[in-house]
Amino acid sequence: MSDTGTTAPPPGEQRLRRSLGFRDLVVYGLLFIAPMAPVGIFGTLDAKSHGAVALVYVVATVAMAFTAFSYAQMVRVVPQAGSVFAYARVALGKEAGFVAGWMAMLDYLLIPAVAYLFSGIAMEALVPEVSRWVWTAIAVVVTTLLNLWGVRAAARVGFLVLAMEIVVLLVFTVSAIVVLARDGAERGWLSPFSGDGSQGAFALSAVLGAVSVAVLSYLGFDAIASFAEEVTGGSAKVARAVLFCLALAGVLFIAQTYLVALLEPVSSAELAADPAKQGSAFYDAVDVSVGTWLHDLVAVSKAIGAAFAALAGQAAAGRLLFAMGRERRLPRVLAKTDAGVPRVAVLCAAVITMVAAVWAARRDDGMDHLVSVVDVGALTAFTLLHASVVGWFVVRRRGGAVSWWRHAVVPVLGAAITVAVIVEASGAAQVVGAVWFAVGLVVLTAQRGRSAGVGG
Repeated sequence: MSDTGTTAPPPGEQRLRRSLGFRDLVVYGLLFIAPMAPVGIFGTLDAKSHGAVALVYVVATVAMAFTAFSYAQMVRVVPQAGSVFAYARVALGKEAGFVAGWMAMLDYLLIPAVAYLFSGIAMEALVPEVSRWVWTAIAVVVTTLLNLWGVRAAARVGFLVLAMEIVVLLVFTVSAIVVLARDGAERGWLSPFSGDGSQGAFALSAVLGAVSVAVLSYLGFDAIASFAEEVTGGSAKVARAVLFCLALAGVLFIAQTYLVALLEPVSSAELAADPAKQGSAFYDAVDVSVGTWLHDLVAVSKAIGAAFAALAGQAAAGRLLFAMGRERRLPRVLAKTDAGVPRVAVLCAAVITMVAAVWAARRDDGMDHLVSVVDVGALTAFTLLHASVVGWFVVRRRGGAVSWWRHAVVPVLGAAITVAVIVEASGAAQVVGAVWFAVGLVVLTAQRGRSAGVGG
């Protein structure tokens, strides 16, 4: 504990090299989120929300804002790698910290696998002669080499990829506006916020059900906090980057889903009746309204962007494994660094991600299995994050004067939202999350027994 009320890595422990600025943090955050993240799930959200897909992202952005605010609070007092693992550990105790880190591993290790699979699917669509599992494996290898090179080098390459994604998004936006001005909208101008009416009157329950899926688009902004030990200029810069990335992502998601919903020639009822059309709904709407050239451009951007979203996720996963290894909650070898880069932890994350991604790429239902697992792990970790804010500032009173709004009301509301979204998640996701949680408790019990044996 420092004189300023913050915690730092224990003296003599392995440390990471400080080389990241605000722009680098934003690049990592936006890469992990992906500016065009709604492309792959637009059809699913449109069907679930009865056409109110833009409203889904408004609600999801507000819901995630509570979590972003809690991250901004905790990263200032615990500027360590591992993010929610470190926060829960100092605020709620070592056991709670382990559980938070254990559940976050589902997010950090499997979201990159989802992104790699998105990349493989997009590349197979462009070059069908090569199987998607091969493209998926190639993406893992290339991005892992960049991460092993170092966080700063990966951020430089990532900035170029992010710039490409933003340009493609701008091209789509301008093209969509031109088509809408020339030909008019396929649906009502307010329908992306009120529903298209094809499945009856507006239903708030349908929107909230879709929010549980839309949350997947945002997972990644929290990964910025994992780089707290590698940023120059203090943890306040990390807090600003977390809030900025979430706000910008929300604006981009709402704008693009609003436009494509107006271009969508198929009703939400038709998409709900034919799930096979949901995955390609965004591409199909662009193809019909604008042209095949934009369809192909978006597909290429999605292929490259998804691979680099996985790069950012893999880097964050490496930091989480590093932090848990340093605290002896995972094998100590994960805490080794080479020139300030946690290469052992990154390689371990890459191997796990490679296995999961290639396995999923070789199965028709692989994507469904991966996605069903990710949300519950992340949302459980977010719930413990909110509890950490209350524990640190209100219960332990280690952060100075208590602000009941920032340190109690916001985190309690945030926890209520994340729990509600977990409840709305699919049964399969809940079961897998519960099993992973139970395995974590077994590991924790074994660790406590070993510690007691050593102490005895």
